[in-house]
Amino acid sequence: MQRIFISDLHLDGQDERYNALLVLLNELPAGCELYLLGDIFEAWVGDDDDATWLSQLAMHFSELKARDINVFFMHGNRDFLLGEQWANSAGLTLIHSPYLIEQDTGENWVLCHGDELCTDDEEYQAFRKLSRSDEWQQALLAKPLAERKAIALHLRQQSQQSNANKADNIMDVNSAAVEQLHLDTAAQVIIHGHTHRPKIHDLGEFQRVVLGDWTDHYYYVVSDGSRFELLKRAI
Repeated sequence: MQRIFISDLHLDGQDERYNALLVLLNELPAGCELYLLGDIFEAWVGDDDDATWLSQLAMHFSELKARDINVFFMHGNRDFLLGEQWANSAGLTLIHSPYLIEQDTGENWVLCHGDELCTDDEEYQAFRKLSRSDEWQQALLAKPLAERKAIALHLRQQSQQSNANKADNIMDVNSAAVEQLHLDTAAQVIIHGHTHRPKIHDLGEFQRVVLGDWTDHYYYVVSDGSRFELLKRAI
């Protein structure tokens, strides 16, 4: 079975990235599996967001069922509020990090968004812990939609300012955290996004497959079960 992995599209409307995604969806082979590993959206303020492009995208995802294509969605640090309501409307299966794929060969792959591996960024990890709590999420979702959108914009601006002052290595994965995930899951392959540093790393006992972000180019990883190929295409 062919599997395709993407992350970090940061969609916020119908633009070049949105159109590139539709092209990719149209080219998917029948019977494959598509894994969306977080930050597919620039911000998710609730399943009740009434933006027209979101309902149209849900329709495009749901149409993949006719070609026997299963789509799996994992939350990122931008779209962790996406819930069952929108996932069901789009025909997506929600999966949670770390997610293990057991191959028929006995090989294990583990999927995650990647932000949980960036443990050197203590400021972000503190916010991550807070924002993943039920209390924080319920309090935010209880606010009117317009207020949630304003809060999301403010948080993005804060994040951009904070990241501009951080050393580059702090926002990359911590090697000890990666090794611990490998030990905890006994996985031969770790697949993640978040860092915007696309590459396939051969670490001896296992591979770390890093997905890329979508800007003027887009990245996706294809696997036939025995090898991984990182592809890059112009938008």
